[in-house]
Amino acid sequence: METCFDFNQFRYLGFTQNSLSLIVKVKDIQNKNLQYKMKESHLAHIINNRVKKYGDKEVFRFKKDDNYESITWNQFKYKLDCVAEFLISEGIETADNIGIYSPNCPEWTICDIAILSARAVVVPIYATSTYNQLEYISKETKMKIIFVGDEIQLINAIDALNKIDTLKKIITFNCEESDDERVICIEQIFKIEFDENVNSALNKKLSEAHIDDLATIIYTSGTTGEPKGVMLNHSNFIKSLEIHDIRLKLGEDDVSMAFLPLSHIFERAWTYFVLHSGAVNVYNISPRAIIDEMLIVRPTVMCAVPRLYEKTYEIIMQTAQTWSKPQKAIFDWALSVGLKYIEYEKDQLTPPKNIELKRKLANALVMKKLRKVFGGNIKYMPCAGAAMDTHILKFFHAMGLKINYGYGATETTATVSCMRTDKYDFVNTGSIMPEVEVKINETDGMILVKGETVFKGYYKKPEETAKTLIDGWYYSGDQGSISEEGTLLMTERIKDIIKTSTGKYISPQKIELILSQSDLIEQLCVIGDNRKYLTALIVPAYDRIRKLYHINGDDANDNKKLIQNPRVIEMMQKSLNEHQNILPPFEKIVKFKLLPEAFTIDNNLMTNSLKVRRKQVNTEYHKLIAEMY
Repeated sequence: METCFDFNQFRYLGFTQNSLSLIVKVKDIQNKNLQYKMKESHLAHIINNRVKKYGDKEVFRFKKDDNYESITWNQFKYKLDCVAEFLISEGIETADNIGIYSPNCPEWTICDIAILSARAVVVPIYATSTYNQLEYISKETKMKIIFVGDEIQLINAIDALNKIDTLKKIITFNCEESDDERVICIEQIFKIEFDENVNSALNKKLSEAHIDDLATIIYTSGTTGEPKGVMLNHSNFIKSLEIHDIRLKLGEDDVSMAFLPLSHIFERAWTYFVLHSGAVNVYNISPRAIIDEMLIVRPTVMCAVPRLYEKTYEIIMQTAQTWSKPQKAIFDWALSVGLKYIEYEKDQLTPPKNIELKRKLANALVMKKLRKVFGGNIKYMPCAGAAMDTHILKFFHAMGLKINYGYGATETTATVSCMRTDKYDFVNTGSIMPEVEVKINETDGMILVKGETVFKGYYKKPEETAKTLIDGWYYSGDQGSISEEGTLLMTERIKDIIKTSTGKYISPQKIELILSQSDLIEQLCVIGDNRKYLTALIVPAYDRIRKLYHINGDDANDNKKLIQNPRVIEMMQKSLNEHQNILPPFEKIVKFKLLPEAFTIDNNLMTNSLKVRRKQVNTEYHKLIAEMY
């Protein structure tokens, strides 16, 4: 009996010591010209060297209309030089701040490297940022030029141009005609023939480029307080590339899908690693269509956040419930075989022959088909940004999809730890990266990080820098522990830890992970700081509820009416009871309220990196929360 998968059900998914000893380490892992690479001390130099090496080889792929088109290394170099020369002709000087405010596209990276080639500083802004966020960042950095993507960003940027004195020009990737002479289409820049003086000035900039140049100011989205600009030098990125060469295998035959926003450190640093390795970067324009696009592109690697896997897992398990008994039995058997197999694989042990044989059969019947959901070519998938359920991590590994789950921050140039591809466990947040020091603060269990990937400070915020960067150690604000094997476990944001009025310390994230296993829950936020018991605000999985309980009529289409349905409330309570029966009494949700709309970036209840803004949720729903107490 062949197991069937309905790929259409995935369509709605929406959606970082010495040179000789290092050379020896990397040589054992990848066959590259390492001594040549060790001389590279600036991201622009890396790109120039790869252009010489790869020439007409594909570097970028992007979707235009309904087809994918390519850009070669030589074309990449021509375009970035045009943009760099334009910046110099406009009087941009070393360390001037230039913004990029756009969704993912090849132009994003072209302009990124062009700005760096002119020894200016890149200030990325999330494509979803509001005008107020754009204005704050533009004013603080005294931004001079901004590159923008679609029409919404252009409208906001023109407003900023009219109100901010330092901002002089907008270069748009969406090249519709504009009567405003301050707005220039990037295609126009590609056609300009700059004189020899501009070209000489660019070459001089490149020759003087230094490893300690400031490369970027990345504003953290922040779950509380105003955003802070994290300053990262080229030295931070160069070291990041070196330690990723040691930890991960990525080569010129690999294809990466740029799914997460390039304005975030995770995808941005990963894109540099892709370019550094000579691989192809494919730009995903529509995160909501990621599953469809993966079937076309068939990437070998892709960065993602846990939410992608959580939603995929939910749909797989829901789809499995619709199969015939023989089909479901085969699926369950294959999963059990896979789970047994990875218990040997994770410790580099050889499985018994009977398990090897069973896995080959399970792979043919089930696993291979499931992997096609992600295109069928995935080698591994770096994943970070939020907590991830162990059982979901095990599920995908059991099916042959390696998720390199890890931990990092903008302040650490992304990766602090990640799961190795050879020896790993499912409990912790990966092995600590080479040449990165991590220790746990005895006072509050905070994770502290030191090394050449740690940032240089917050832009124009010396007091914030002094509180966070002490004697070279970055005080992360995250609670965690380190195992004897050197793996790191991040448990909770310290500010998020709840202390009840009875004196109990509780991790809301732990409880949310457990309760989110309910197929009736789409999102939730646990409440209870300084309260006598815990409560929760829950966004139901509306489509699932309607389907399960055959709720029809006008009430079914109105979320506000649906959450008042006694049957829905009763079934949600039952599901909560089932999932929290493993928790001690003080960690159980006593009361809950259902919400008619999800936490999103648009309603300011989620950060741009998809973390719930707990403080904002408490403020927004303070009356509803008060009713539960």
